[in-house]
Amino acid sequence: MKSVIGVSFCNRLIHLAFVLVMLGFSLITNGRPEKITPGADQPELYLPKLKGKNLALVVNQTSRVGDQHLVDYLLSKHVSIKRIFAPEHGFRGEAGAGELIGNSKDPATGIPIVSLFGNNHKPTAGQLEDIDLVIFDIQDVGCRFYTYISTLHYLMEACAGSQKTLLILDRPNPNGDYFDGPVLQPAFRSFVGMDPIPVVHGCTIGELAQMINGEKWLSNGIQARLEIIKVANYTHSMPYELPVKPSPNLPNYLSVRLYPSLCFFEATSVSIGRGTQFPFQVLGFPDPSFGKFRFTPVGIKGMEMDPVQKDQNCFGEDLRELPKVPPFTLSYFISWFHKFKNTQEFLTRSQWFNKLMGNSQVIKLILEGKEEAEIRKSWSEELSAYGAIRQKYLLYPDFRTIK
Repeated sequence: MKSVIGVSFCNRLIHLAFVLVMLGFSLITNGRPEKITPGADQPELYLPKLKGKNLALVVNQTSRVGDQHLVDYLLSKHVSIKRIFAPEHGFRGEAGAGELIGNSKDPATGIPIVSLFGNNHKPTAGQLEDIDLVIFDIQDVGCRFYTYISTLHYLMEACAGSQKTLLILDRPNPNGDYFDGPVLQPAFRSFVGMDPIPVVHGCTIGELAQMINGEKWLSNGIQARLEIIKVANYTHSMPYELPVKPSPNLPNYLSVRLYPSLCFFEATSVSIGRGTQFPFQVLGFPDPSFGKFRFTPVGIKGMEMDPVQKDQNCFGEDLRELPKVPPFTLSYFISWFHKFKNTQEFLTRSQWFNKLMGNSQVIKLILEGKEEAEIRKSWSEELSAYGAIRQKYLLYPDFRTIK
């Protein structure tokens, strides 16, 4: 009898231990952050909205459902796609920066492709006449001068004018953990800066679309009819490495994080690595005194055929060795400005710099020899005002502090 009781007691202890182990495992598992899931990867939320509708899609190579392009995925679900609108770099993301894109047909599906980069930035009323719903699914990198958000602005105007609903499949912002830089002034409005937002805007596409609508930044204050499929399990404090490069010269996470700071070198004679396999990750100029690191830009089809300092040996900095990538900073630009004895040899396109920066004050202060801390004071008030506006349109938990 004692041995039976002993066995029973032991069995109970073993069972209790098993339950505790499994409970602990469950707690550990449940405590892990769930996977960030972009809007496109939640088809159960948007496929019912597409049934029986004729669609137009604004998409590129980043528009993926798992490993499948959104266009191919929707066609497999027997969704009617009448038209594809292609932004800068094209539907497949194979065109170089600034390269004009013509209208065509997708050879794989036969769907007409209408370019929204070049002379035509906005769908016409005729191009939307037979459309019931427009889908926007493009990965942004969080900078005002990244032209996909200019395409978004014009698309919202077109949808509002034609009374079409715009469905946004939202994606994380890899530079969404802060916002910084001067706010665009109206005099410098262009396709590399449409709305009064800072250099780094700190929003997802969905949040930015809500802001454009809510602040009535569209022509004549019109507003688009929006629906947004949110990113699941995302907060603004989370790092996010892009599964597909968003454009030919932003090939990896480092380039995306350095892009806000290095883009201003596009107005100079300094190479940022266009014409190499590491664009937006290096700085160089044909002068051996500028640094020990050496590289030679060349023409690369699909990336850059005529890069700055093409075929020249450039000397400078390899930023791939940085222990930590800083957020938006003028320090690189100011440091290289001081390397040159002749300002004109360095700053070759001052008006382009002003368009990218969104004002003419910053370059004036740099030329006067001011350092970054003092220059930052020039935009602190407007940046603070933008921060208050941004808070109204957030769809996801924000980062704790403003950097």
